[in-house]
Amino acid sequence: MADRFDLIVLGAGSGGLAAAKRAASHGASVAIVEGDRVGGTCVIRGCVPKKLLVYGSAYCHLLADAPSYGWEVGEVRLNASRLLANVRAEVNRLNALHIGFLEKAGVELVRGWGRFAGPNRISVTSADGSVRELEAERVLIAVGGRPHRPEIPGAHLGWMSDDMFELETLPEQMVVVGAGFIACEFACILNGLGVQVTQLVRGDHLLRGFDRESSEAVRAGMEAAGITIRLAHSPAAISGQCLPGELTVTTQSGETIPCGGVLLATGRQPFLQGLNLEAAGVAVEGNRVPVDPDQRTNVPHIYAVGDVTDRICLTPVAIDEGRAFADTVYGHRPRQVDHGLVACAVFSQPELASVGLTEEEAIARHGSEAIGVHRARFRPMSQALPARDPKVLLKLIVERASGRVLGCHMVGEHAAEIIQMAAIPLGMGATKADFDRTMALHPSVAEEFVTLPS
Repeated sequence: MADRFDLIVLGAGSGGLAAAKRAASHGASVAIVEGDRVGGTCVIRGCVPKKLLVYGSAYCHLLADAPSYGWEVGEVRLNASRLLANVRAEVNRLNALHIGFLEKAGVELVRGWGRFAGPNRISVTSADGSVRELEAERVLIAVGGRPHRPEIPGAHLGWMSDDMFELETLPEQMVVVGAGFIACEFACILNGLGVQVTQLVRGDHLLRGFDRESSEAVRAGMEAAGITIRLAHSPAAISGQCLPGELTVTTQSGETIPCGGVLLATGRQPFLQGLNLEAAGVAVEGNRVPVDPDQRTNVPHIYAVGDVTDRICLTPVAIDEGRAFADTVYGHRPRQVDHGLVACAVFSQPELASVGLTEEEAIARHGSEAIGVHRARFRPMSQALPARDPKVLLKLIVERASGRVLGCHMVGEHAAEIIQMAAIPLGMGATKADFDRTMALHPSVAEEFVTLPS
C-alpha cells in the first residue's frame, strides 16, 4: 500500500521547501522527497557557500589597502584549506537547520530519489536500495538544475561548479571556461585566493544578457586585478591527470595552457534525469518542464517551480513561485508571480547589480531616440587613500517622454545592496524626477543615483 498525502514535493531546494512549508501551514499533508542534502543548489552548492568564498577572497584587497589607512598588517598567509573547511561546516549547519524547519512545519522528509510510477504515484528509492511508494492528490516538481558539461575530449577531467565546494586545497593555476555569472564569480574568488586564473570566453564579451557597458566595467576590473581573460577562445580538449593536478587545456586555435585545474562553467540545465515524467504524461519542452502562470504543467494536478522550468533561475524567484502555488491551491488566495521586474546581481569583483531594462533592451523596445542614459563613473571614497581602481559605474535608463526609469545598473562595492532598494521605486513606476527629488545621503556611493544630471 502506498502512503497517501495531499501533496508530494520532488526536491528539497529553495522552491520545494517554500512550497512544502507554505502548503502545510494551510493544512495540507505534505511529503518532500530528497536524495541529497536539504537546501538545494542555493544552500548546498550555490549562492550561500559561493558568497562565503567571495567574502574570504575579498580580504586580499582589504589587506592590501590597510597600510593606506594606517594599519601595519605585516606578513599574512592564506590557509585556503581552512576557509574551504569552514564553508563546508556552515553548509552542514544550514542543512540541519532546514531539516528542523521541515519538522517544525509538519512536513515529512522522505529520503531517496523519487520517480513517477503513475500520474499520482511516486516511487522513492533510498540509499540502501529500499523502495517506498507514495500517492498524492497533487505533485510539485522542484528538482532544480545541474551544471552542463561540454562535449569535448577530456571534459571529465574538468571540475563543475558543484565540485569547487568539495576541494581540500587550491591549485596554483586554473583555467575557467565560461562567460556567465558563475564563471566570473569563481574567477574572481580564485584570483583573490591567490590562484593564477585564465578565463576562456567563447564570445566577444562577458555576462551576456546584462547591460553591455556594465559587463565591460566588470571585465576591466577583473583584468586590473590580474585575471587573464581571453575573448573568442574556446577549449577544444583537456588532457593530463586530475591528480596531482597536471592538466593542459588546448584551445580551438591550438594554443596550450598548462594548469592545475579546469572549471567548466558553461551553463546549467534542468535536472530531469530519472524522473520518468512519461509515466505521468508530463510534457517536456527541450530540457525543461513548461508551466502556465499558475505553475501548472500540461497535467492539471502536477505543477513545477524553480530552475526545472528554466524561466528565471534565481533562488528568490523559485521561493516566490513555490509560495504562490501553495497560496493559490491550498490557501485559497490566488496569485501569480510577476517575472517582469526581477533584480539580479553578479558577485564578481567588482560587483554588478541590475534591475529593469539594459540599455540594449531599452533601445530595442523603444528606439534609441526615445530613451536617455544617465551615468556616473568615479573612484569611491573607500579607494581615495589607496588610490586604486576599478571605478564605480552607476547608470539609469530613462524613457524620455514619460521620464519613467526603465533600468538601473551599478558596478562597484555594495552594488547588490543598493540595487535591491532601487528595485522598489522601479516597480512603482518611479520617474527620473522622483529620483532627483530624493534627498541624497552624503557621503555615499548610492547618493549618485539621486544626483545624476538630467
